[in-house]
Amino acid sequence: MSYWLHKSLPPICWTAISNPLPRFIPFHFRFRSYCKNRNNQGEIMEHVVFDGAEVMVGDPQLLQSKITSIRLEGPSKLQVITDFDATLTKYWIDGQRGHSSHGLLQQGNPEYDLKRQKLYDYYHPLEIDPSIPLDEKAKLMEEWWEKTHALLIEGGLTYGAIKSSVAKSRIAFREGVTELFELLERSNVPVLIFSAGLADIIEEVLRQKLHRTFKNVKIVSNRMVFDQNGDLVSFKGKTIHVLNKNEHAIDMAGPVHDQLGDANGLTADVSSVKLRTNVLLLGDHIGDLGMSDGLNYNTRISVGFLNDNIESSSDSYRSAFDVVYMNDTSMNSTSSLFAVRAANFAS
Repeated sequence: MSYWLHKSLPPICWTAISNPLPRFIPFHFRFRSYCKNRNNQGEIMEHVVFDGAEVMVGDPQLLQSKITSIRLEGPSKLQVITDFDATLTKYWIDGQRGHSSHGLLQQGNPEYDLKRQKLYDYYHPLEIDPSIPLDEKAKLMEEWWEKTHALLIEGGLTYGAIKSSVAKSRIAFREGVTELFELLERSNVPVLIFSAGLADIIEEVLRQKLHRTFKNVKIVSNRMVFDQNGDLVSFKGKTIHVLNKNEHAIDMAGPVHDQLGDANGLTADVSSVKLRTNVLLLGDHIGDLGMSDGLNYNTRISVGFLNDNIESSSDSYRSAFDVVYMNDTSMNSTSSLFAVRAANFAS
């Protein structure tokens, strides 16, 4: 029996966990007891420690019902939709804020790197300003993204600069991401990565940091067009920013293997994903819940990663997501695996 002490949310309490336990059993069955806390509105919530990770569960019975439903229908009905930055990747690396897929880019031209930084300094405060109406903010975000893309072209970005930027970057995947992707690939479960960043950079991060490709993984993000010399000449399709990345999601998905040369990759039409009516959704912002908009799903398990500002954000995250994992936990500790394992062990 292992006992863990909670200090992040009052009251301080103990949770008992049986050890060892079969890895495929959903976590709801793995606890001998739960610690019940009251949030700021006085509502009861579950706050537990699972495999060393602090977890909040707003409605354990509803969550367990969803797990059971996914388990009964099996992996053929399941798909995974996930954000990239600070969801698949770590929020903190060696005590420093990890790079985002957009923020790591150094285009080899200091003048244009500085220009892009000035755009960030101007537009980012507008992005997080709650007083700006969403429709107005969406226009500002599109303006920011398009100016940034124009600077990348004007400043002579090359694919070589992308490779070098990734190699020098402070970006890393959470522990367990490779294992999760391998499990999903073996089970023929599609994974859609949604990002307002740059698809070409995400693909290079996958190549350099995971050292392999996955035929079931597709990326929905801004995609660059390079000429035969490796120079950026344009961007393909509509601009995807933080406030519209859900609008074109499924139809804009592009197979990772198409860019990485996996001749044996998954070639099924993207529309087949829409037939998978169970969704496991992973994100680090409440807005990421919109990534499943447009899908006619029956059951969705939403997993939130609350990496920072935990005290001020815990209530809103607990209300929005089925499960919330705090403090930049590893993927091994999350329910990213339990629904997949439940589906795989269906009788």
